Amino acid sequence: MGAEGSHTLEPFVNEIANDVIDPQTGVSIKERRYAGSVVNADKVARTKMMGNKNIKLGALGAGSDWSGFLQFLGIASLNLGFGGEGSGGEYHSIYDSYDHFIKFKDPGFQYGVALSQTAGRAIMRMANAEVLPFDINSFYNTVATYVTELKTMLDNSRSETESENKMIKDNLFKLAQDPTKRPQAPQIKESVPYLSFSALENAMAKLMQNAEEFQKEYANATKLPGEQQKALNEILYKLERSLINENGLPRRSWYKHQIYAPGYYTGYGVKTLPGIREAIEQRKWEEAQQNIEIVSKTVDTYTQQVKKAKILVEKKA
Repeated sequence: MGAEGSHTLEPFVNEIANDVIDPQTGVSIKERRYAGSVVNADKVARTKMMGNKNIKLGALGAGSDWSGFLQFLGIASLNLGFGGEGSGGEYHSIYDSYDHFIKFKDPGFQYGVALSQTAGRAIMRMANAEVLPFDINSFYNTVATYVTELKTMLDNSRSETESENKMIKDNLFKLAQDPTKRPQAPQIKESVPYLSFSALENAMAKLMQNAEEFQKEYANATKLPGEQQKALNEILYKLERSLINENGLPRRSWYKHQIYAPGYYTGYGVKTLPGIREAIEQRKWEEAQQNIEIVSKTVDTYTQQVKKAKILVEKKA
């Protein structure tokens, strides 16, 4: 099974994956996914993965119907599917046919059934839940890793730039190259500045505190009176909308989500915290700092909604 989506739904997907049986092996699709992940991982990653069977949702970029819902409207979304040993290579070609599907892709429609069981459970459980199964801690933990990635990326870019500039000044590129081929030596790059992540780090700290406090009380939410449950559910299903910025991302205002977006140059491929990440990649330092502030305010707005949910679940019946 492959799964990508809004990270508030990660524990929800894991619960579903426990209850669907993989048709080839007879174990749960979660167990099959864990086995495949460990076997195919490199040695370093494998050591960290051993024993951790949690399915980590991938982030959504573009490429299917979720894009308008998630990136334009801010509606929590999921993409579920099954894959095998390889992509096959026939996608969007004349070989992408019914005959090819029943012979090579899914003989007997076994995984079509498994996908229906997976998506069907998701729909029924979401529709029938007294309190919506959203997990704020999961969202916080995921975004926190994205922030750490960006800080590491910036530090690495600074080190690489300093090293390459010194090599240019020491004439190493010219001395190492074949002069008969008239190579173009690289040019000195602008130094990488130190950006301030303090506003974003403070916003994330507030989110962590409120997320933890909310999740402690979440189990009691089913005991709330009907009107309070209804009010809580409305906050939960609208949470994702607070991650929308109406001005959109730089140079593409249609993409409004500040946590997930397809990359400007990557087609379907996702970029997380895209406004900051792509500015760093393109060495647009002022734009990167501006987007750190934008994302900080976005996280603060999200946290305000979590606070409202926390107050509701803390109320006594």
